[in-house]
Amino acid sequence: MRKFAILLCLLPLACCTRKVGNTGPLENYAAYFTLVDGGGVVTVSPYDGSRDTLLIDRPLDNIVCMSSSYIGFLSALKASGSVSGVSGIAYVSDSTVLAGYREGRVRDVGYDGAPDYERILSLHPDLVVTYTVSEGATPFISRLRSLGLPVLTVHEHLEDHPLARAEYIRLFGALTGRLDRADSIFAEVCRRYDSLSVKAAEPVKVLMNIPYADQWFIPGGRNYMSRLVRDAGGEVLGSESESVTSSIISVEQALLLSREADVWLNTGWCNSRAELLAANPAFKGFDIPVVANNTLRATPGGGNDFWESGPVRPDLILGDLRRIFALAGKDNQKADDLKERPLEYYLIVR
Repeated sequence: MRKFAILLCLLPLACCTRKVGNTGPLENYAAYFTLVDGGGVVTVSPYDGSRDTLLIDRPLDNIVCMSSSYIGFLSALKASGSVSGVSGIAYVSDSTVLAGYREGRVRDVGYDGAPDYERILSLHPDLVVTYTVSEGATPFISRLRSLGLPVLTVHEHLEDHPLARAEYIRLFGALTGRLDRADSIFAEVCRRYDSLSVKAAEPVKVLMNIPYADQWFIPGGRNYMSRLVRDAGGEVLGSESESVTSSIISVEQALLLSREADVWLNTGWCNSRAELLAANPAFKGFDIPVVANNTLRATPGGGNDFWESGPVRPDLILGDLRRIFALAGKDNQKADDLKERPLEYYLIVR
């Protein structure tokens, strides 16, 4: 395995606190990573402030991705050929990675709870990119490091602004020697997102989700999905305005909210009204004019490109939401044009 410099430590304060935007004219949105002068990245844990520092002396071309969203960033950079290992091939949408798996060039390395360490070692990866959902290194990360494998922990899934998640294309651009391309893509995504964002005088009332394991989650007002809905001219019903986390409501509470709703979004595994009724007979009382689900690009194995390529292209998701809200008859800008354009990630539930 070709070597490159990797440090897992605290950087001096001046480097760690430098904004990503300071490396160029792009506005900084991301809270949990920064770029290092001379080639490198720093990721910061939102849980405990711990940092992973990766100094890079060459483009990396052998990367194990423990989340499909990382594949989405690499794919946008036309660098998905650098992926050698994935966590759950059934959940992957990228055609290059799927072809590599069929041809034996890409391996499924399992999940962080039950990984195949021997398979990961056999790939001789330049880097394993992974995530955490709590403070401190997980047993998976600790074991990888004890085996001498370079690991970078990324927290893009905890960024609450859509453009903050999209900005991670710059991190992957730095890893693969494509930072200029990443900057260009990110700048265009920001431009399109801003051009589509609206502040509606009369927001579209939106009911979100369906019950999961008997719990109905409503995203907080500072949540990623709530921000997308708001920037599209909507308002998530029942949302706690200052919260990042989701709250839980009952089906009875959702029924009351449904009486205000113009649109029902993200209906889980239900892609038709018949499937909604089969899932819960109580949904018969949900008389909501427009229902849409973010499963247009779902994979047969249960994956969803909304969560793979979607984080890179919040402008496309925002365009979908604008078109869906136009169907509710309340979009105040070019509603007819918005209705005529095809959806990218959503399908209309009929």
